[in-house]
Amino acid sequence: MRDDDARYEAVSSRDARFDGEFFFAVVTTGIYCRPSCPAVTPKRVNVRFFVSAAAAQAAGFRACRRCRPDAVPGSAEWNVRADLVGRAMRFIGDGVVDREGVGGLARRLGYSARQVQRQLTAELGAGPVALARARRAHTARVLLQTTNLPVTELAFAAGFASIRQFNDTMREIYAGTPSELRAAAAGRRGRAGAPSQGAGGEGRSAPGGIALRLAYRGPYATAEIFDFLQVRAVPGVEEVRGSHGTRTYRRTLRLTYGSGIAEVDEPTGPRTRKRPPAGLVCPAARGADGGWLECRLRLTDLRDLSTAVQRMRRLFDLDADPYAVAERLGADPTLGPLVAARPGLRSPGAADPEELAVRIVLGGPPERAAELVRAYGKPLDAVDGGLTHLFPTPGELTGEEVAEPVRTLCTALADGTVVLDAGADRYAAERALAALPGVGAKAAAYIRMRALGDPDIGDSGDSGGAGEGGPAGERAVAGAWRPWGAYAVHHLWRAGLLPAGELSVGELSGCAGALPGRAEEAGRGWEAAPVAVAAPVG
Repeated sequence: MRDDDARYEAVSSRDARFDGEFFFAVVTTGIYCRPSCPAVTPKRVNVRFFVSAAAAQAAGFRACRRCRPDAVPGSAEWNVRADLVGRAMRFIGDGVVDREGVGGLARRLGYSARQVQRQLTAELGAGPVALARARRAHTARVLLQTTNLPVTELAFAAGFASIRQFNDTMREIYAGTPSELRAAAAGRRGRAGAPSQGAGGEGRSAPGGIALRLAYRGPYATAEIFDFLQVRAVPGVEEVRGSHGTRTYRRTLRLTYGSGIAEVDEPTGPRTRKRPPAGLVCPAARGADGGWLECRLRLTDLRDLSTAVQRMRRLFDLDADPYAVAERLGADPTLGPLVAARPGLRSPGAADPEELAVRIVLGGPPERAAELVRAYGKPLDAVDGGLTHLFPTPGELTGEEVAEPVRTLCTALADGTVVLDAGADRYAAERALAALPGVGAKAAAYIRMRALGDPDIGDSGDSGGAGEGGPAGERAVAGAWRPWGAYAVHHLWRAGLLPAGELSVGELSGCAGALPGRAEEAGRGWEAAPVAVAAPVG
């Protein structure tokens, strides 16, 4: 949405579809909000629009305490884009600027720090430092409102370099001191007897960790993503507890400063934000304006909090834009009925891209990966249910006793020949993976889709699929699905219209006539094998 008049229309209708896609600020009050803010709509003359929360903060606006715009789902645009800005936003979300500074971000992107600053400022209205600052401020607010950490310890855990910087930032963005923010949160909990509105990183205290609400926009096919993760759970590293409808996905996390355990609950019923009265919400958004997943994180070092949150968001594909996906794929005669039957179907990502790549190349059932974990993974200090180990790093899997092609892959990951970090060049990574002996194009394409979170698969000839190198008919079909090819593949796998593991739309020939019967069966199970070389570990 690029036109300011269209943006104002979305604000006037409190359209939650655009939360995180843009922000608006009110010059008469000095605050900025998400489009769905329930407050009275300001006059158009008093409204300014921003692409990012950081840009609004840099312009001198503070966050609205009512709608908490800093906690919305991230923009799906950064998952789609493969250019410098898209890659930079994924790196910043993963904490690269906090850990390595702007220089480290520039080195990872292959550009000068000046070029990175100029490009981000031109498109987002804020440079990498301001964007990272907004991220730190949100982390600090979550910690203030959900833990009893001393303020001094909390400031450094959130990534601030000094207490003065922390205090100044919180006053500037939230119009209150850290102590005031903590007291206000305690007062809300006391009045309501429950945590306040859920959002991208909202949470509360939990035994042994932090309980968070991970927000998403639009409909969300929860059962399908839990099905997907359950059949692929590697014992020791992952487990799924409970019965269908009340499951909890649990896994260990290897992070920058330490390790952690994450738990995400399958919702037992609708979890949506409170909506304004009828008539004040865009009809297209009513009844499907998003919700959240309950998540609990136990970390050995709280400096890893924002990174851990971002990795779980990628795993559960929480920043997706289901409205844009449905608009594009719903117009396709084959996919339209499937999209209507299964709204909000997501394309699961990965909590650890290198781990996923190893699992895919290793192949076989999850127990095969579990053997690798028991032999080379680092044991947890204390066993936690079925969680016993961290998945081994690539450097721990380069010895001669490790079988091929896993050893070749891990050597390439360890020496930097293949890079699978958050902002990696997806095309270069896929080409490098496909060139490794024993990996191949199909596994490389699947790793690109999940490990690198690419929704636009099938747009290059490297994978042997429906890209530039494929037949003209395949290119035409895949082109009509761009940039949401990954979601098309999941719909087709789910309905049985594309063989398990196939990413090429050429396999669709002759199956369109069987669509009505298949569409009715779209909810009956999930293909156990994502790719032929790795069923079903990945």
